[in-house]
Amino acid sequence: MALARKLQPLGDACPDGYESDLVAWAEANAALLRQRRLAEIDVDHIAEELEDLGKSERRALGSHLRNLLLHLLKWEFQPSRRGTSWQRSIISARREIAVILEDSPSLVGSVPTLILREYPSARRLAAIETKLQADRFPSACPYTTEQIIADVYWPGTA
Repeated sequence: MALARKLQPLGDACPDGYESDLVAWAEANAALLRQRRLAEIDVDHIAEELEDLGKSERRALGSHLRNLLLHLLKWEFQPSRRGTSWQRSIISARREIAVILEDSPSLVGSVPTLILREYPSARRLAAIETKLQADRFPSACPYTTEQIIADVYWPGTA
């Protein structure tokens, strides 16, 4: 039955199209592409989805960088509260960043820009979570890109 559905024209496989069922639409278009039925594919929406995929990966990378920066700041500026939870968060964020960059090496060049974009938010969150005044944290990111993503770097430790 699944194969029969994939062999149907796009209109039958996904009657309400792109807007109503993204998964059905994607599966139908993938089947049409594999069958080389190019005249039937939804070219405009496929192009849009491919662009959105890149944006989504960039947003995920930024989110992991923000979380990592937040925890690096907390680690450095509240040494008495360091614990395994913060340590796990730092290790986890670094691992997620590494996976994204391994899967999408073209994003490596975006890291410095994303750090600049995400640091102010990480700084605000660090102030809230630590209950320290925001001006206790540097206004610009105090870590290099290499330090941020390096497994061996732990700020404020010898």
